[in-house]
Amino acid sequence: MPKNLTVPSSTTASPKSLPLFSRVGIFVLTVGMVLAFFISQLVGVYIAGKLVLPTDEKTSIGRIFYFGSNDGTVVSLSILIGCILLVAISVLVIRLKGGSLRQYLALKPFSLSAGLGMLGLLLIFMIASQALTYVLDMAPLVFVDPLYQSVISVWLLVFAMVVVAPIYEEVIFRGILWSAIAEQFTASSYSANHGAIVASIVTSLIFAVIHVQYGFYEISTIVVLALIFCYARIKSGSLLLPIVLHIVNNGAAMWQYIAQAA
Repeated sequence: MPKNLTVPSSTTASPKSLPLFSRVGIFVLTVGMVLAFFISQLVGVYIAGKLVLPTDEKTSIGRIFYFGSNDGTVVSLSILIGCILLVAISVLVIRLKGGSLRQYLALKPFSLSAGLGMLGLLLIFMIASQALTYVLDMAPLVFVDPLYQSVISVWLLVFAMVVVAPIYEEVIFRGILWSAIAEQFTASSYSANHGAIVASIVTSLIFAVIHVQYGFYEISTIVVLALIFCYARIKSGSLLLPIVLHIVNNGAAMWQYIAQAA
């Protein structure tokens, strides 16, 4: 990340304002949001499983999780449920701390030039990543196979994984957690650039690690991808651009998967 990067004022709190979270509060928030991430997935699978799975596959909680986690319809619906829960939790936490949703989550339009520039950077990453994946003979989306084969509608799976998942993942990692970490540096002797860099590194590592369905190679590429999303937020001063880039990335990956599976 460039050392002379200027962080837009809308991405962090004012130098004279106090951070919403203390240092201890950030730790609690981070652990809490990661736990909420996984718990929301379990809740989503359970609810969707009770609604969708055949009677003989939902006779116990264990069977619901076993069969539901490999059922494309259940997983798709669980992503929708998880999105609602996680966005609601993020909004509630910020409201309870007295913060502004628009400022803290950087919910503002981004410029066309920033959008095109970051899209170009993303495309370079996608091409390089695809080339490396081909050379190493990797299959990063193999976990999608049972979901694709069992989903009631491919478009439901596409909508959930391409559109819905990026929304709540960005709200959590480039939204509330990024802001909570970055704002710690606005009232100190450090510049806002330090906060942006630290927030980007920490949230990118956490974002990569929670993708437990991937191996080491995929997690490494996710770190780089997450840093690109962080840079997009810094460059544009908006969370909307990372969301758009995330959707584009997931859409390209899903399109390639479906083309090969057809």
